[in-house]
Amino acid sequence: MTDHTQGLPAVFLDADTSSFTRFAERVAPHSLPWSGVTGPVRDVPHGTTVLALTFDGGVLMAGDRRATMGNVIAQRDLEKVNAADEYTAVAFAGTVGLAKELVRLFQLELAHYEKLERRPLSLNGKAQRLATMIREHLPQAMQGLAVIPLLAGYDEARGVGRIFNYDVGGGLFEATAFHADGSGSPYARGALKKLYRPGLSAADATTLAVQALYDAADDDSATGGPDLNRGIYPSVALVTETGYRQVPEDEVRAVAETVVGARASSPEGPRAPLM
Repeated sequence: MTDHTQGLPAVFLDADTSSFTRFAERVAPHSLPWSGVTGPVRDVPHGTTVLALTFDGGVLMAGDRRATMGNVIAQRDLEKVNAADEYTAVAFAGTVGLAKELVRLFQLELAHYEKLERRPLSLNGKAQRLATMIREHLPQAMQGLAVIPLLAGYDEARGVGRIFNYDVGGGLFEATAFHADGSGSPYARGALKKLYRPGLSAADATTLAVQALYDAADDDSATGGPDLNRGIYPSVALVTETGYRQVPEDEVRAVAETVVGARASSPEGPRAPLM
């Protein structure tokens, strides 16, 4: 068997070579997103509502596009949904700058592991790695720079989509069918609880995600709903056995226009049966 560590500098050859974060802590700790913050921080942009739900054949992740700074809209077209790797999506709520850096570092972490180990991490392993990164970020979270990610992926071993959510201390939990995070999450979860059913198609899951984000925006000022005038729509991604796929904007626009049109006659949205 070929020794793929041959010729690597000694810093790569300790017992924890598979973790890019551990490597960065040793050689360039200043490059990590949680370094250098020493006191309370206020008035930084925050991203809000993100959600995920399983459907027949995979998992969907979606997010609104608004970032706020206090009572001000800081950005209307923020992308909160990202590919972590080929079979995993990650989204975030919380401090935008740190969240983007945390996502970038997580992407590097997964790529680094795969290059050194010649195999990807399992989905459980990815969820645990992200939990560790959140725990390392805890001092900054306590100073007002919290980031709460949401992880969803296709489990190739089980042949299903799975969803993992976290608390601010890095606690790891698995949601059985759906989950939402961010300031609008209570309203999004209410819509998901009302309308979700097993065996959804990808198209129906996309409609449900847009309905849930509309409900979140309807009651939470920090969540942005579909903006037909500006052409800004929720971000939606699917992860299936064929990998990660961003739903094209024209498809999301068509769903959003249908949802907004229906709300004109039924502002509270579709009704779920009582039984």
